[in-house]
Amino acid sequence: MGQRIARLLAHIPCFSDNVYHDEEPKKFNETQETKDGSVAAPSPIDPNTTVYVVVMGSTGSGKTTFINLASGSGLRVGSGLESCTNEVQASVPFKVGGKQVVLLDTPGFDDTSMTDTDVLRIISAYLVAMNKQGARLVGVIYMQRISDLKIGGSARRDLRMFQELCGEEAYENVIVVTNMWGTVSEEDGIAREKELASKDIFYQPILERNGRMMRHDNTQKSAHHILENLVQKEPIVLRIQRELAEGVDITQTAAFKQLDRELSEMAAKHQQDLEKLKDEMAQAEQEMDEETQKELAEEKQKVEEDLQKAQTQASRLASDYQAELRRIEEKLHVREV
Repeated sequence: MGQRIARLLAHIPCFSDNVYHDEEPKKFNETQETKDGSVAAPSPIDPNTTVYVVVMGSTGSGKTTFINLASGSGLRVGSGLESCTNEVQASVPFKVGGKQVVLLDTPGFDDTSMTDTDVLRIISAYLVAMNKQGARLVGVIYMQRISDLKIGGSARRDLRMFQELCGEEAYENVIVVTNMWGTVSEEDGIAREKELASKDIFYQPILERNGRMMRHDNTQKSAHHILENLVQKEPIVLRIQRELAEGVDITQTAAFKQLDRELSEMAAKHQQDLEKLKDEMAQAEQEMDEETQKELAEEKQKVEEDLQKAQTQASRLASDYQAELRRIEEKLHVREV
């Protein structure tokens, strides 16, 4: 076991250091400041020379902040655990390691304003449109707060969906980026990093297949160094892109099958909650407790609505996905390549 963990930790550069730094990254800023202090528009994206990196992670994990810091973009950042990313957003193009790079910001599967089915639809449609356009996707970054004392159910669900979207064959082009190191002691941070790297419910499967885990210290230098480890890689096709390009219905993809399992578990829990509330309401009625009856009735209505949502989320996914794909293709002016 000790040797196995040691092999996994070998994928984490400078494991004993607070943050991994290497040589000074190349500096380039596509957004030039004009004489009057305004910012000039970025240069056009050349699909033949531009590489793309998708940034994923739970809501509030720092995806948008990382992208803005690395690229000089001004994408809107959410407050706390409230999400403000309800579609895939592209950064301005910028240079890293001699490559023109565009980062893609994505909503998390624990989004506060959308269902997980909505998130799957939005991300899948954008990735497929990219693939049709011939965009060169060279890697995926998954943001992980090192400050999290534990990874709860919603965050683990997001990670499982991420793994199914990518597929094991793409793990070599994945970097798990740990951030928010300034909010924990070095000792606690290293202990959490070791746990994240060595447990199969977290990132062990990715690291065992040549993925990497790197630290981000909230500087542009750190962000660019992380990206330098991706931009020179050969382009990849993620599992969800390949499945949908091959004509697989979105409800038959590995990602949806994982989501369906999650929704089934959620529906079962809602049903149990509903039965319990019915018993409590009957008891309150016997005791003539009108206030409790009212509170339980309101809670029962909410649980029934959640149950209905969990049972019907998938029913319109296929048609909604096709509509979303057409919308994205029109937005990106996609032509088959």
